[in-house]
Amino acid sequence: MSSHAFGAILDIQGQSSKSDIITDPPAVLPKSGITSPSPIELDEYQWGQKYTGPSSHTGHKSGGNTGYQTPRTPNELEMSRPPSPRLEDASELVQSWSNPPMNKWRVLACCLSYTGTGLLDSAPGALIPYMEAHYDIGYATVSLIFITNAIGFILAAFFNDAVLQRLGRAKSLMLSEVVMSLALVVVICAPPFPVVVTAFLFIGLPYSMILAMNNVFCANLADSTVILGAAHGSYGIGGILGPIMATALASNGILWSRFYIITLGVRLLTLVFAGWAFWNYEKEAPSRLLSALERTASQQLAVDNGEPSKRKLLVQALKNRVTIMGALFIFAYQGAEVSISGWVISFLISVRHGDPAQVGYVTAGFWGGITVGRFVLSHAAPRIGEKRFVYLLGLGTIAFQILVWFVPNIIGDAVAVAIVGLLLGPIYPCGQTVFARLLPRNIQMTSIGFIASAGSSGGAIAPFLTGLLAQAVGTFVMHPICIGLFVLMLACWFGLPAVQKRKE
Repeated sequence: MSSHAFGAILDIQGQSSKSDIITDPPAVLPKSGITSPSPIELDEYQWGQKYTGPSSHTGHKSGGNTGYQTPRTPNELEMSRPPSPRLEDASELVQSWSNPPMNKWRVLACCLSYTGTGLLDSAPGALIPYMEAHYDIGYATVSLIFITNAIGFILAAFFNDAVLQRLGRAKSLMLSEVVMSLALVVVICAPPFPVVVTAFLFIGLPYSMILAMNNVFCANLADSTVILGAAHGSYGIGGILGPIMATALASNGILWSRFYIITLGVRLLTLVFAGWAFWNYEKEAPSRLLSALERTASQQLAVDNGEPSKRKLLVQALKNRVTIMGALFIFAYQGAEVSISGWVISFLISVRHGDPAQVGYVTAGFWGGITVGRFVLSHAAPRIGEKRFVYLLGLGTIAFQILVWFVPNIIGDAVAVAIVGLLLGPIYPCGQTVFARLLPRNIQMTSIGFIASAGSSGGAIAPFLTGLLAQAVGTFVMHPICIGLFVLMLACWFGLPAVQKRKE
């Protein structure tokens, strides 16, 4: 094993005066505040070639040099010692969905959480008519639930990382699920509408933290695009089931708010499952070494800047090019996704003169396409390359959105809408994978929290503006708005730096 791999946790004691005795090999002492891994923990590490060199160990017998060797003299020590590990070097210590074995359950917990959020996000479109009738309000007023939900997302982005650092992943997830569950209990009781609007604010707050933590965890695993595809495919499953169950309940005379009993049950199950799966996450050997590397990088940043780095992390995240481009990218993506989901039925009824009882299932087809795309097409992204793959998918969505706009056939439009969903599906997990690779690890949580909050904002602002314009000029306005958002999405994708694939 390479001696310089532990630069983050060990100091090599050099000669300080002529009277000092030079040890051979040089003495090493642990840095203060960092616990050295035990021999058992070392066996659990997955080392990249940057640390261990070639995997073969026959070079010593044959005289070849297969890796770094311990220096023998002070001069050799000075000249041969590699620099201390950098924060970027942490990307070499990559876990997979099956190593450690507990990650299987963690990925499953993420999938369950995404299914619950898919139920939560897709149901309002089907429930809005019943909410309007119950409270005797219009579309502009009922849309406030989207706005307050987005505000909760944005506010949470400012302290997601602080909560995670203080409580740890398991307790942060459990706290988030508790807050969301309490807010859902309020909605289930169908209180006055201003209280419902406030409850959606407290749904958005924990939702932001859950989404950010799950995205960061999945994006840092090996084959992350496939894993994120499965996780966000689970979101699509919730997106399919949400409007079907909500419509079935509300159309049979059951109060609209009772649908949220189902989402509450999923959240309580996720509370227990995620807490159990992530309980000892920070204590595992790979996570501990990554934490040591992060502390080393933060200390170095503090020395370089002359002040504690924690004070600059938020500003650093907001100024980061990947954060800005990623936030605009997800804003455009989710704005188009929710606008299609919320307004395509109205377009088919008002412009294509479709039967509401029949065209109502087109939304389920759209979410079905998203689900299939994330489960199936995501596997092609690593082979083609995420950057190139998103360009192809984005151009395809624009083409089929134009078909929905100009082809005057309900069946053809329904098929085209499903294909738009199919092509849109893999874009989100591809984006999260690329963002995680490009973002420095010390601002990853904060940056992805802002990116997620931007997506929630797009999912609130875009459909709200679509509704206002639809009242003025017609529901066809959905199509130019969505096409414009797709163009913005691709422009932001072009503005991202080049991806340097990590070696595993």
